[in-house]
Amino acid sequence: MIGRCIGETSLIEVSFISKEMPQVGEYVTLEYDGKIIFGMIESMVRGSVSLNNEIYDPDTIAKIREIEGDDYYIKGSITILGDVNDNLKLPRTPAPPGTPIYPASSEILEKIFHVENSLKLGHLINNDDVEVGVDINKMVSRHLAILAMTGAGKSNTVSVIIDGLLEYNGCILIFDMHSEYVDAEFRNGNVNVIKPMINPKYMEFAEIKKLANIPSNAPLQERYFRRAFNKARNLVQEGTASTADFIELLYLILDDWYSDEEYDKNNKKNIMDVINKIEDLNVKYDRLLNINIGDFLTQIKPGMANVLDLGQVDENTAEVLVAHVLRRSLRSRKQYVRHNDKEALSFPVFFVVEESHILAPQSRNPDSKYWITRIAREGRKFGLGLCLVSQSPKSVDGETLSQANNMVILRLVEPKDQKHVQTASENLSEDLVKQLPSLNIGEALVLGLMTKVPTLVKINEFEGRQRGGDLNIIEQWNSHKEDEKKSLQMELNQFKDLGGGY
Repeated sequence: MIGRCIGETSLIEVSFISKEMPQVGEYVTLEYDGKIIFGMIESMVRGSVSLNNEIYDPDTIAKIREIEGDDYYIKGSITILGDVNDNLKLPRTPAPPGTPIYPASSEILEKIFHVENSLKLGHLINNDDVEVGVDINKMVSRHLAILAMTGAGKSNTVSVIIDGLLEYNGCILIFDMHSEYVDAEFRNGNVNVIKPMINPKYMEFAEIKKLANIPSNAPLQERYFRRAFNKARNLVQEGTASTADFIELLYLILDDWYSDEEYDKNNKKNIMDVINKIEDLNVKYDRLLNINIGDFLTQIKPGMANVLDLGQVDENTAEVLVAHVLRRSLRSRKQYVRHNDKEALSFPVFFVVEESHILAPQSRNPDSKYWITRIAREGRKFGLGLCLVSQSPKSVDGETLSQANNMVILRLVEPKDQKHVQTASENLSEDLVKQLPSLNIGEALVLGLMTKVPTLVKINEFEGRQRGGDLNIIEQWNSHKEDEKKSLQMELNQFKDLGGGY
C-alpha cells in the first residue's frame, strides 16, 4: 500500500498521505464500491510535523531531527483516470476518505497499455517491463505534435515513429528542412528522396505570382504576368514550347510583347517591370520549376519514407513547395474518396512537418501555414495525417497546434513554450506541465486520443541510421587540424621533389 486518501475527494482528483516514497507519474489503483479505479500521481510534497514553518533556528532543527528521526510524511494528489473494468470511464461516486491506495499491478498496466495494431514508442519511465504503444489510426487521423527543446530527443522520437509506421506499410512524406532524413536507414522500409522541383503546369497562378514577387497593388503587372503564365503553360501542355526552361519561356513571351509596337510607353514599362521580376525569379528559383517532371504526387511511394529535401532551398521556396504539395494532396484525395478517381492519390499519407515553427509560424501567414491548417481541419476525412515537429512550440501557430489531438512532449524548460502548449491542449494539466523541465533526454509525456491515459514514457532508441543529433565539435576541430597538417606536409614534399630546400 502507498497510502490513503485524505480530505475531500472528487470524481477526478484525490489527495493522499503516505509514509512511502512513490514517484510522480506512477500509476495507482483505488478499490471501492466494487470497482478498481485507475489513477496517476501528479504531484507530491514531503513534510514534517515536528519541523514546521515556525522554526527559524537551524541548530534547533538539527536537535529535533536527532530526537525525532525520520519524522516525515508524503502528501500528494492523484488524477483519477477511470474504471479499469469499464473502459476507463470516470466513476460516478468519489472515493471515501481513508481509501487505501496501491501501486497498479503489472496485469492492470498491461491491460491499460495494450493496443491492437499499435506503434511501440517505448516503456513506462517508472516500469521498464511495461511497453507503451499508441493507436496508429488515431495518431494519424487525429494528427500529432512532437515538441521539445533542442537536444531532448525529438529527432530520435520522429525516427522511431516513422520506422513504426513503415512496419505497417505506411506512407510517410517528410518535409525535411535540414536534409536530416535524406540518407536515413529504417529497419522497416526504404527512403525515397524527392528533389524540390515543381512542374509549373500543376501550379496555381497565385503560387508562381508569389515567387515572382508581383505586388497586390500592381494590377497591370499582375495582368501581364498572368497572361504570360497562362500562355506558357498552354505551350507546355501542347508540347510546342520552344525551350524546356519554363522561366526562360516566360521571359521570351514577355520580351516579344515588349518589342511589339502596338503597346504604348506605359504598357511597355509594366511589361519591363515584369521582365525584371522574371530575371530575379530566374536567379532565385531556377532549379525549382521543371517542365520535364511529372505531377509531384506521382513521386510519392506507398510503404516508404518519402523525403522532400528542402535543405537546399531557402525558406520562401520551402513554403511554396509545402503549400503546393499539401494543396495537391488534399484535392487529389477528395477526388479519390468522393468520386473514386483512379488517377487520384489512392492511399493515405502521413505528413511530417519538420521545423513547423517556420512553415506554420505564429507571427506570419505564409501559404504553407494555410494549407497545413487545412490539412489539420479536413485531412481526417480523406486519410491525410499531420505531424508537427518543433523545438520552439511558442512560435508555432496556436490554432494549427490545437488541431493536433495527440502530443509527444519531451523536455520543455521555457515557460512561454509550456504555456503555449498547455493553451493548445485541453489534456495537459498544470501538474503535468510542471513535470516537463525535469524530463531527461529521451523521456516524454504522451497524451491524446492515441493513448488511453496520459503517460510518461522512455522513448525507444532508434535502431536505424539518421543524420540528426549534436555534432562532436572537438572531434571536428581536431580532424580539421590533422587535415591542415597533412596538407602542409604534402606541400613540403612537393617542394622537395621540385628540388627546393631551405
